[in-house]
Amino acid sequence: MNNFICKIASLEEMNKKWDYEIEHCKNNKNNWIIWKKQAIENTQKGYSIPYYGILNGNIICEATAMLEPKKVQNCEGLVGKNIVYLEAFRTIEEYQGKGYFSKLFKFMIDDLQQRGFKKVTVGVEPKEEKNRQIYEHFGFTEFIKSAQEIYPDGTAIDVDYYGKNL
Repeated sequence: MNNFICKIASLEEMNKKWDYEIEHCKNNKNNWIIWKKQAIENTQKGYSIPYYGILNGNIICEATAMLEPKKVQNCEGLVGKNIVYLEAFRTIEEYQGKGYFSKLFKFMIDDLQQRGFKKVTVGVEPKEEKNRQIYEHFGFTEFIKSAQEIYPDGTAIDVDYYGKNL
């Protein structure tokens, strides 16, 4: 892990990573194009903080902290004065299970604590058992609520939300 760094992403890095995600998406590419535009706009306006893990100059994992309630679906109890909502936990498949995301997660949590946040929240689809177990491993054990989220194309998904005190 000597050549692995964690950082807050630049707009150039965000464009590169989102273009990668759009190129490699397995379903509705239009959703990903819309999410890219939203992610860059949210960062530019200070509504979010994108965290990237970079190995040998390549972006291999990411997570985003959402700071603005009006930019998070079902925001009540998930984002606010001392609470931040975390999303877009992604690691390129060949780097999964090797500790890279864990290092990025610690970097992100340390940064958010320094910014004064006291709690972090996440959402996971109930059918994504592997992801739910990963979140539980990272300490997201407080069940907050269940709700539906709507993708840009109108697809509705069920989501369970969990929290972790910092």
